[in-house]
Amino acid sequence: MGGEVRVLLLLGLLHWVGGSEGRKTWRRRGQQPPQPPPPPPPPQRAEVAPGAGQPVESFPLDFTAVEGNMDSFMAQVKSLAQSLYPCSAQQLNEDLRLHLLLNTSVTCNDGSPAGYYLKESKGSRRWLLFLEGGWYCFNRENCDSRYSTMRRLMSSRDWPHTRTGTGILSSQPEENPHWWNANMVFIPYCSSDVWSGASPKSEKNEYAFMGSLIIQEVVRELLGKGLSGAKVLLLAGSSLRRRERGDQPHSEHLRGLASECLSWKLFRECFWTPRVLGCSHLYSSAGGTGVLLNVDRVAELLEELGYPSIQVRGLADSGWFLDNKQYRRSDCIDTINCAPTEAIRRGIRYWNGMVPERCQRQFKEGEEWNCFFGYKVYPTLRCPVFVVQWLFDEAQLTVDNVHLTGQPVQEGQWLYIQNLGRELRGTLKDVQASFAPACLSHEIIVRSYWTDVQVKGTSLPRALHCWDRSFHDSHKASKAPVKGCPFHLVDSCPWPHCNPSCPTLRDQFTGQEMSVAQFLMHMGFDVQTVAQQQGMEPSKLLGMLSSGN
Repeated sequence: MGGEVRVLLLLGLLHWVGGSEGRKTWRRRGQQPPQPPPPPPPPQRAEVAPGAGQPVESFPLDFTAVEGNMDSFMAQVKSLAQSLYPCSAQQLNEDLRLHLLLNTSVTCNDGSPAGYYLKESKGSRRWLLFLEGGWYCFNRENCDSRYSTMRRLMSSRDWPHTRTGTGILSSQPEENPHWWNANMVFIPYCSSDVWSGASPKSEKNEYAFMGSLIIQEVVRELLGKGLSGAKVLLLAGSSLRRRERGDQPHSEHLRGLASECLSWKLFRECFWTPRVLGCSHLYSSAGGTGVLLNVDRVAELLEELGYPSIQVRGLADSGWFLDNKQYRRSDCIDTINCAPTEAIRRGIRYWNGMVPERCQRQFKEGEEWNCFFGYKVYPTLRCPVFVVQWLFDEAQLTVDNVHLTGQPVQEGQWLYIQNLGRELRGTLKDVQASFAPACLSHEIIVRSYWTDVQVKGTSLPRALHCWDRSFHDSHKASKAPVKGCPFHLVDSCPWPHCNPSCPTLRDQFTGQEMSVAQFLMHMGFDVQTVAQQQGMEPSKLLGMLSSGN
């Protein structure tokens, strides 16, 4: 397709979006509102249009201009993007491709080289670096067990050559409306140290724990691949994906994971079916916590290397744990049953873990483990961070020994769950940018349904876009939200899944979808008792549950 035709197509689409009804038009960040459009330029002007042939910064899409015609709009945007993409005879490649680190001294647990997956977006000055999650190990015994059952999380030897991004890593505008055209980087988790370690493998140390160093080395390498010209670097992190194309775990891996489940049948449902009750303990939030531990260090590294103008921000999904008292205390045998404080206390010594310097200064020597908990490290961070957290996080309930499979929950468990939501809500009070639905779930930003969940009528992608807009006139996160564009969104309803937009739950045995009322009954919810506690009639309570209010 000729350059003249491409430019005219773009002008035509922009003119169509602007419409004749006074709606907003697209504009690049920092531009003044557009004046009424002049007559279309003659075709011969297109070949000397300003910036022709030069990289153009990507920009988020303002969908207020296309309400009611979203599907058609997205189809045209995708087609236009493909036609304008360099070497446009080829289709856009949506896969992220594997690059093993050139510095082979920075390794996974087993000494194999660490690496990253990259999908470049020529012309975009926005970079998204995503940290994978997947629990951790904190002594030789459970690291050996992890290596025999979850080897992909400790070695790069069997990593696939490509990965396909979903959620915020998707290249589809309809799935990822504001970051679809960014440079995407997926950093696999193979250090088992919550991205905190700085300890190489040696004769004394059977395993390397180099999570923090892996992040720094990836950033160094990306500077030579275009990151040096970035305007924004968003360090994001979430949990281990259940399954991706090309990510085929071998049978002993599956059975090892299944040993932590109630049964092989349930494990298969956990691994292949989203949102089945009782699957939380297969996944963790090492990626989200890793963001909190490393976002300032990434900014400091870029400043040291001579790139102080790159704005570094964080997006921590499901990594905001509480160091609360367990529902039932258990011995610290493995990562599933060990209380979070004790597991991290042991782990940080084993990994030679690093925490943000400003947070470390808040605690005396030997108590640096406190910085792994979001509500303690967040006030010390220099970089702005957006916190995404379910109020009833499955992983938090798991480490608190609240199990939602098998027998119905007891009244004490139910009260504990409600109190957990209140406690977590309280810790988010002073977090300026947050999205916290009252759902029983775990991680969201890499889910294809991440656009569906809402808090107070605002979706997560929309809230992130509003947060991004708050930086346009100032690099500080203290700027108030634009009217009608909020980014501090915390549910106030008191029960798990009281938000009607929560992800669908399924019965662990039948696989059938469950309504909120069915789910609570499944948990042993006593309508009479809870209605009395809330001071309302049982019929009114059932009506609220049925409507999702």
